[in-house]
Amino acid sequence: MMGESTKRALLRWTHALLAIPVAGYIYGPIDQLHSYAGSIRYGFFPAIVLMGLWMWKGHLVRRLFSRTGGSRC
Repeated sequence: MMGESTKRALLRWTHALLAIPVAGYIYGPIDQLHSYAGSIRYGFFPAIVLMGLWMWKGHLVRRLFSRTGGSRC
């Protein structure tokens, strides 16, 4: 089983690697943007945003779903 530091490192590296095509989309030649605009808009960018949110506030989501019975204060 993976440790927490390994999970964090894996998420960070995946987040960074998914950002490479987005950087290419932003800084690439304008005449070639239409060929991969859809995959960036509907694939890479949403995945980056969701991973970033998970790295930022994932602990709250895990805590919310891990509650079993008891009071919810």
